[in-house]
Amino acid sequence: MIAATVGLVACGEGFTAYERDVIHASGDGIMRVLSIADPTDSLLLRKESLPVSEQMLRSEEYALLRERMLQTVQNPEAEGVGIAAPQVGVRRNIIAVQRFDKEGEPFEFFINPEIIELLGEKADGGEGCLSVPELYGNVSRWQHIVLRYRDEQWVDHTEHIEGFTAVIFQHEVDHLSGRLFIDYLSAEGLEEPIAE
Repeated sequence: MIAATVGLVACGEGFTAYERDVIHASGDGIMRVLSIADPTDSLLLRKESLPVSEQMLRSEEYALLRERMLQTVQNPEAEGVGIAAPQVGVRRNIIAVQRFDKEGEPFEFFINPEIIELLGEKADGGEGCLSVPELYGNVSRWQHIVLRYRDEQWVDHTEHIEGFTAVIFQHEVDHLSGRLFIDYLSAEGLEEPIAE
């Protein structure tokens, strides 16, 4: 654990040696998703993520991480609608979100995303998480947000996002601060899947 913690300290403008090891672990393809069921994983999921630099975005490591995160969130055995880099062991401010508010519902990547405004009303909705296996619950989320982020060309954007897609962004941005959807629930609010 000490080596892993030390390896996460940022040095310079690029990915750390620890992060590069995680990105390249097992070659390519689907990455291991950290789970709260594992004590070491749980500690890492609760840590705040670090900013991404333009140099990191232009690196081979980012390209591989991006591809592997996409394969992981689209894994037919455990599909999701969003994923954050900390969920695969890279404590960086990178998220991928399926844009249900756009034609074709594409997955897009967002670098150093920040929710800068919460607007309108909140609504309850069911949530689950790849890092919180087999637990679900109702979370009250804002239905309209203003998001500031950099795209993959390092261009700065501010965007208004509504509905279910806004909920996904709130869930994924929470991961970057070490928060999980279960933090919003009481013990009575958690649900386990019904056995068939």
